Amino acid sequence: MSEVKKKSPAIASPRKIRLAAFLAVMGPGIIAGLSDDDPAGITTYSQLGAKYGYQLLWTLVISTVALIIFQDLGARIGVVTRQGLIGLVRQKYGARSGVMSASALIIANIGTMTAEFAGIAVAGKLFNIPNYITVPGSALLVSFLVLRGTFARVEKVFFLLSGVFLAYVIAGFQAHPNWGSAFKGMVTPTMPFNHDAILIATATLGTTLAPWGLAFIQSYAVDKRLTRDDLKLLRVDVWTGSFLTGIIGFFVVVTCAAAFHSKGISITDAGQAAAALKPLAGTFAKDLFAIGLIGAALLAASILPLSTAYSVSDLTGRPAALDDKPKEAPLFYSTFAIITIIAALIVIFFGGHSSTLLAILVITQVLNAVLLLPLLMYMFGISRDKKLMGEYRASVKMQWVYGVIITIVAACIGCMLWFTFN
Repeated sequence: MSEVKKKSPAIASPRKIRLAAFLAVMGPGIIAGLSDDDPAGITTYSQLGAKYGYQLLWTLVISTVALIIFQDLGARIGVVTRQGLIGLVRQKYGARSGVMSASALIIANIGTMTAEFAGIAVAGKLFNIPNYITVPGSALLVSFLVLRGTFARVEKVFFLLSGVFLAYVIAGFQAHPNWGSAFKGMVTPTMPFNHDAILIATATLGTTLAPWGLAFIQSYAVDKRLTRDDLKLLRVDVWTGSFLTGIIGFFVVVTCAAAFHSKGISITDAGQAAAALKPLAGTFAKDLFAIGLIGAALLAASILPLSTAYSVSDLTGRPAALDDKPKEAPLFYSTFAIITIIAALIVIFFGGHSSTLLAILVITQVLNAVLLLPLLMYMFGISRDKKLMGEYRASVKMQWVYGVIITIVAACIGCMLWFTFN
């Protein structure tokens, strides 16, 4: 009698196991990093390239390095402590520090959220769609996706939106930049010491290393329920996301450097950059730039109120998880909705008054800059706290690295405030 051979179950290779583990952890770093390339960021990078060509690309490199280091720290703090940033600030530095940080973050986030919807409105007009259609439609879309979805479903949507940033890479090649000059600008620190150059350099640092992004990545890592065993793979995710953020910024800068700086064309926002690309690099490049702007705005418009909702819930000790139902986390979801509604209404009613939106953006930039420094210092203090971080406390070497970055940020913010008010 012949024996029937039983097939043994297929055993996955170590490589497939590692890939599956990374895919399970992936999310906080890539989503938080790419959401920094929002319309305000795209506008800053566009002006950097249009005004100074490839000369100030090195500021983007420094900003990207700072983003990698502090988002890595934020994700690690979140996983180790199982708390959001604002909640930890309240616990370690007192209720006053927590309330002040949360209040400044809320005000700044409303202004930045307004910039996201303004970016959607501008991009919509490039396709002849009025803002009373694009802005309410976008607000309803992001609210439906976040308020009605589970964590896993919302995260998939975030990844889908992130794919739109590929448009900027393609647009960069369409503009035919001088790659040699771009490389030189990345590795050669030179800058004219004047009002505009200092402001644009500081804005590059501030828009890349955004306070709301730091608050978001920490709370998101907690919401994803990552453990200390996931830290190594999470670091890969964070570094990948931050690096991609710098790559997207690089292509926006070189696109505008090639298309506008060499021809002496000035622009004031990303919408003008997209429109001006049409006669210089073709309709395809213009459409790609506009599509990228819409995708960037939608991603950031989902993340910003979510970051605010996490922070408010952290401060008050209330539930804050995307898997919770609205009845289980009313403060979390109502904060998201209120931030979205306020920002959308501002753009709908004042979208035709560019001076009003510009004033909001200027005030928001100042608030973000002022808020960034204390948040970095709070994170630095938390990273050194053995009681909170245990064996994951920052080493002496990393404390020096954090200190150097904080010093650079302080110097940039000091220069920005000096030139703003003098």
